[in-house]
Amino acid sequence: MVIQGPRELVRDVQQAGMCIGCGACVDLCPYFKHYKGRTFQVFPCDLESGRCFAHCPKVEVDLDELSRRLRGTGYEGLDLGVVRSMHAARAGASLPAASFQAGGTVSALVAFALGSGLIDAAVLTGREGAWPVPRIVTDEQGVLACASSKFTAAPTLQALNRALHLGYERPGVVGTPCQLTAVAQMKGNPTSREAFVDPVALTVGLFCNWALDPRALIGFLAERVDLDRVTGMDIPPPPADLLAVQLEEETVEIPLDEVRPLIPGTCALCPDLTSEWADVSVGMFEGRPGWNTLLIRSDQGEKLVRDAESAGCLELEPMPEESAAHLSAAGRAKKERAFRTAVRQNAVNREDGCSIFRVPDELLERLT
Repeated sequence: MVIQGPRELVRDVQQAGMCIGCGACVDLCPYFKHYKGRTFQVFPCDLESGRCFAHCPKVEVDLDELSRRLRGTGYEGLDLGVVRSMHAARAGASLPAASFQAGGTVSALVAFALGSGLIDAAVLTGREGAWPVPRIVTDEQGVLACASSKFTAAPTLQALNRALHLGYERPGVVGTPCQLTAVAQMKGNPTSREAFVDPVALTVGLFCNWALDPRALIGFLAERVDLDRVTGMDIPPPPADLLAVQLEEETVEIPLDEVRPLIPGTCALCPDLTSEWADVSVGMFEGRPGWNTLLIRSDQGEKLVRDAESAGCLELEPMPEESAAHLSAAGRAKKERAFRTAVRQNAVNREDGCSIFRVPDELLERLT
């Protein structure tokens, strides 16, 4: 991989409409900022090679290299990535009640990680009305305040860069597939910095089929609800096919057909449904309200889950084979759609310019 600089990042990601606004380049240096759903370059920068480019999840992501470094094996295009075990999970009785999304598994794991000292801060996504806002939290109360899904692209990694500048040494990050792809690249020290130390102690991934453009969503919702009264959003499992916007005293249901045009085009090029580069990944358990699907992927993730269960912070049950097969099929479908789209758009394995990602040719042929 040839690591280029901010000029190429602006040209090949932002101006090309590929930026998802993950925040990986924001507050890394003084040159990139994020405001109300838009990432932009404040001042020109002439660096020929920079971490802004190296960390970005939308340009020159070498999936084989990433997999060898994090998983010890080449990228095989597995439906769900490397999975050690799969479980049904929910928050245990030792965690206070809160407005959890589904089973509250993410909140339980992060609160336990903070309480046990595994991490010294958690990088999460909060909410100000309908706007997603990056947060640094250091206690259980802060975790619970960020509970619930946002369904929008968010500059969460801006808070990670800020946490590292503030001196936190073991932050944990909860993020979507694109955000955790950026974190995985950060952890590899792509610019070969001297005295490098892995900046992230724990990654908790979220399942994500797509996210909504927050700017477009705010304008869309403003015509339908009082934005100041928005307290949450949910997309119920099929066959509901709607976005449920939770207000202070009511829920407004909007057909997903009206919402899908707000999905950024760059989401169509994401091959990852379940945050494959995380230590653990968490998503909805379709057909079982109040529970999550939990995937364990690493030694760190295994220890976290087992310790949290032993402490009463987490409940686990076996994942039914039918549910596991359904999730695997959904992961495979997203991966194949993304690679076919990338081939059509000449966005993979380019020889004459920047690709969004690179993958072994024989695997690309199989997936498309």
